[in-house]
Amino acid sequence: MSAIVLIGAQWGDEGKGKVTDLLGERVDYVVRYQGGNNAGHTVITPDGQKYALHLLPSGVLTPGCIPVIGNGVVVDPKVLLTELDGLAARGVDASKLLISTDAHLIMPHHRALDRVVERYLGSARIGTTGRGIGPAYGDKVARMGIRVQDLLDPGIFRQKLELVLREKNQILFKVYNRKAIDVDAVVEEYLGYAERLRPYIADTRLVLGKALEAGKTVLLEGAQATLLDVDHGTYPFVTSSNPTAGGACVGSGIPPTRISQVIGVIKAYTTRVGSGPFPTELFDENGQHLLKIGGEYGTTTGRERRCGWFDAVVGRYSARVNGITDMVVTKLDVLSGLDKVPICVAYEIDGERVDEMPMTQTAFHHAKPIYEELPGWWEDISKCRTEAELPENARRYIQRIEELCGTRVSAVGVGPGRDENVVRHPLL
Repeated sequence: MSAIVLIGAQWGDEGKGKVTDLLGERVDYVVRYQGGNNAGHTVITPDGQKYALHLLPSGVLTPGCIPVIGNGVVVDPKVLLTELDGLAARGVDASKLLISTDAHLIMPHHRALDRVVERYLGSARIGTTGRGIGPAYGDKVARMGIRVQDLLDPGIFRQKLELVLREKNQILFKVYNRKAIDVDAVVEEYLGYAERLRPYIADTRLVLGKALEAGKTVLLEGAQATLLDVDHGTYPFVTSSNPTAGGACVGSGIPPTRISQVIGVIKAYTTRVGSGPFPTELFDENGQHLLKIGGEYGTTTGRERRCGWFDAVVGRYSARVNGITDMVVTKLDVLSGLDKVPICVAYEIDGERVDEMPMTQTAFHHAKPIYEELPGWWEDISKCRTEAELPENARRYIQRIEELCGTRVSAVGVGPGRDENVVRHPLL
């Protein structure tokens, strides 16, 4: 079998965990390939249990599926162990978890710098979660990172930590007037984590390569989404890694020739968390409707999400950048009860119509949405399981999204439950 990539096609929070559920027990491995605990998936199990996952792949809740944290992830070991303990307390067995030896660790100095730098930026802040994700990736690129494998060698761990804290403590103390971080305390803390994490640490590249050779199905699951990609997103208001489909190969060690399918998840409207341009953002009662009915609060942070109408320019861009083969539209039910449902089909920038993503940051900041209004529907669609059962106007809305984004819509979410979906084309 080949590998399948699952990505968010907007600014995140599209409901990727729900799609993992749709694929169900047909998936043998679910791999988280980038990001850290600055993102999350909300998954509702068949018995109605709700789980908020932050570092663990959503496949941890699927019986028989092996969850993998790939080399492209930055891991806060305390958060990971807390998450594992929380699942164990609820009777979820996560003993099959594998963690790449090459994943980088989030250290105390990363969290400290993340918070203090964001405060220092004031009104120019990026809107980070303050969890140390960006600084951890920065050290990775600067070749100053500390990896999961270093936990297995106390001498190397201390040596690397002492070296990096020579610089970081100077910055914290002399630039930001913050307390320096004690090497001994960190070594003691992290080597304590090492004892608990040791059984999970593995050469995940080798494991996944052998799994594919054996005909297993591997799902590569990204955090955040396309418009938050550090290369292809709305820079600088982005994350520090590559959530796009290309990043799946880098963050897992699976070659591009193994990828057979890219599933893009996109909401029936648009949301984003944090700062940055958002052409279709709503500040009226419609925005409040989407926020309230959609329950638009961050899984990890609890922050209110900014809400707006569906942006087909973003959808087209995501389809092209990721090579999306199947689109899954989530939260269509949130739009029920609206008289009109606008779709942004293009932008107006300095008096000119622009049909594709603007080339520059300045142009995107100035983009004004050009809307096409579609008639709404009033029916409760949460019980619909076939396309024919959807109201005519809801079907027209999905068909228009398909036309504007240039890729087929294979499934539609009509409620928060894992079985509340309309499948138009099988995903596997």
